Amino acid sequence: MTASPEPDQAADSRPLTGVDPRLRRPVLSWLMWWLVAGGLALIFLPVNATLGAQLFGIDPMVAVITGIAQSAALPLVLVRPREATALQLLAVVVVGVAIPAGSASTWPLTVPGLLTLIAHIGLISVRYGWRAAAATWGVSVLLIPVVALLAPGGRSVGDGLLMEVLYPSLSAGVLGGVILIRRWQQVRRELADARRDIEVEQSHRAVAEERTRIARELHDVVAHSMSVVHMQATSASYRIENLDPDAEVEFKRIATGARAAMREMRQLLSVLRAEDADAELAPVPGLSGLGELLASAQQAGLPVEMRRGEAVEAAAVPERVALTAYRLIQESLSNVIRHAPGARTLIDIDLEGSDLMLSVVNEAAAGPAEPMEAAGSTGHGLTGMRERVRQVGGTLETAARNEGGYRVTARLPIGEEQ
Repeated sequence: MTASPEPDQAADSRPLTGVDPRLRRPVLSWLMWWLVAGGLALIFLPVNATLGAQLFGIDPMVAVITGIAQSAALPLVLVRPREATALQLLAVVVVGVAIPAGSASTWPLTVPGLLTLIAHIGLISVRYGWRAAAATWGVSVLLIPVVALLAPGGRSVGDGLLMEVLYPSLSAGVLGGVILIRRWQQVRRELADARRDIEVEQSHRAVAEERTRIARELHDVVAHSMSVVHMQATSASYRIENLDPDAEVEFKRIATGARAAMREMRQLLSVLRAEDADAELAPVPGLSGLGELLASAQQAGLPVEMRRGEAVEAAAVPERVALTAYRLIQESLSNVIRHAPGARTLIDIDLEGSDLMLSVVNEAAAGPAEPMEAAGSTGHGLTGMRERVRQVGGTLETAARNEGGYRVTARLPIGEEQ
């Protein structure tokens, strides 16, 4: 017999990642173990002590002591299975010797002692697995004929035949039932794990299919339209006679912007089509690209100024945070151009502790302008900004200014990577 749980039971108690919390708990908690074992002990203690003396003729003192021993062995199984089994079997031997000749047809066991011993085997099998239970059962089955043979007390070995057949049969039935129940529970767990694996795989497949669909739609709609814009802007000087030099320069700027947009679009499509695509395929503009971004906004007629702290220049800003900062400024400037064209805009970037502080503040528009957060608006700019900030663990505040205009303030942690 072994005092350690079976491997399969030990595996049951290990935490499982992504598993329903109800399946993480053991079949019986420690409280339930003690309630069951303690309840059985309280039931069998008076029964063994009383009936052993009254019905089976055992000396009252011996009946009380053996009753206590057999009952105490039940909760002791939870912490000391070897000692508990030794105590239980010792009490069986004492009871077999103490039963007077001719006083009981169930010698060398009493009926309460028989039930207590079966309960002991059941606790061993449930708590420690079938190997420990089989070893305990085998020892107890051999012990009964040994007691009948070595301590007959004026009886023949045949007088113990009833218990030599009844106990092995009943205890084997209990042991087999417990083993079947444990196996059934194990099969249920395996089926649940298999179902979860299938669900996860289907979820990943659905995500991959959706990414492919989005990539296809972007290619068919946006990339095609940008290609047309680039072609028209590039060929304008050839198609239009006597084109003004300023207009020709503007067309070249449009063509350059279209090429940059298509390049980023192709990179984005590569990321969407291949989930394991290399990081270098992803469009990752950072703080170093803010100059070009501001120049593009100024060319669109937006008076914009940027103040960047010296600490930002020396800091090692993580790529994800730098990309988030770039996209926040890009989206903020786009919003100003759409909703407050010509409004003076100030961008402020600095470090505060281990956080990158970013603010984009624009004044009120010179003419009529559409509010940033108008009722019924279907834009996704602010929502996308909040999602980007949340992904890097930062915070974002957006609000209209009392004196007019709009303010976007973000705190982006750069942590130990600074």
